[in-house]
Amino acid sequence: MAVFFENIGKYISRFNDAFVVTIELSIISLILATIIGIVVGLINTSKSKSIIMKILKFISNIYIVIIRGTPMLVQILIIYFGIAQVLRPTGFSWLRLGGTFGAGVVALSLNAGAYMAEIVRAGIEAVDIGQIEAARSLGLPYSKTMTKVVLPQALRTMLPSIINQFIISIKDTSLLSAIGLAELTNVGKTVASTWTSQTMSLFCLMALYYLVMCTVLAKVAKIVEKRLSYGR
Repeated sequence: MAVFFENIGKYISRFNDAFVVTIELSIISLILATIIGIVVGLINTSKSKSIIMKILKFISNIYIVIIRGTPMLVQILIIYFGIAQVLRPTGFSWLRLGGTFGAGVVALSLNAGAYMAEIVRAGIEAVDIGQIEAARSLGLPYSKTMTKVVLPQALRTMLPSIINQFIISIKDTSLLSAIGLAELTNVGKTVASTWTSQTMSLFCLMALYYLVMCTVLAKVAKIVEKRLSYGR
């Protein structure tokens, strides 16, 4: 162990860089996933009977079923390798979209977006139907009813779940090591392969980074949930 602490200095910067990449991935993907979740959630809670809305609901439900019914690792492989192969005749390349980082953002966003859509749907359905009826009786169109009345109230219900999804997304970034992205898990494996005598210590250090991030966010989620429960 003493040898580990004496020599870890030469590798710690790589772990710190990977830590930053992991945070960037998680934040960007959560923002995009939230946008996807709101759009899909609004579609799934819409009362419109139009043909277009029925088609959109069908597509959104298929999207949710596929994402929630398949392993994320498989999704990552399909997005990075499969899509690149299928679209290669068109000149498509992930290198033009940030390489593995761009592919990772897309994979995380699509995966988290399906779960965010269910969070949004549940949040909207938790709002008293009387609030919607009152807004519509005042002449507010559906779009303003959602943005001005429903979503602000639904956010109180959704916020703890959104933070929990952020925690899940942080842990899911480890799966991106399968496509060579230089996030925490991949860097930890790379360093461990060159410093085999300290493999256990390096993996524990890698786990510590995740533990700190997720523990801090879990504490934030509890604080937010507690404050919302008191109506502050």
